[in-house]
Amino acid sequence: MIGLDLSGADLSGGMFQESWFSDARLVGAKLIGLDFYRADAQGADFSGADLTRASLVRANLDDAVLRGAVLDGADLVKASLYGVDASFASLRGTRLMGCSLIDVDFRGSDLSQAVVRENTFKVTVDEKTKFTGMSGTLFGPVQLIGQGGEEEIGGTDLEQWLRARGSNAEVLERRR
Repeated sequence: MIGLDLSGADLSGGMFQESWFSDARLVGAKLIGLDFYRADAQGADFSGADLTRASLVRANLDDAVLRGAVLDGADLVKASLYGVDASFASLRGTRLMGCSLIDVDFRGSDLSQAVVRENTFKVTVDEKTKFTGMSGTLFGPVQLIGQGGEEEIGGTDLEQWLRARGSNAEVLERRR
């Protein structure tokens, strides 16, 4: 499926373990319950796609576009998301345990009820990003884009900031 345009396709429930979807276009695709275990979707465009309850365990989503995608209840355990645009995405109840979330844009996204576990969480967020009920543990810092510009927050400041937004996630200190 490398580089194919599957925009608008309905692949719901499909079994695509260890498949190659690098640079594929899945814009607006219906991918509900899809199994992408260990799949490579580096650089793929999932803008507006519905990945509700999809299994993306150990998937490579580096440089992918998830702008406006729905990943509610998806399983992204140990997935790699480096340089991903997930702005305005819905990740309600998503399992992000052991994920590499580096340079991910979560501005305007909904991470309500998401579960994190020792995640690298070097992401960009804004005041519209929702964290209500997010639980687990993560490593910061995050880049906060606000009216006053850009600010990096980490450690206890990040934990307090998240708690003020309804999260009970704990921010861990890096081991030396």
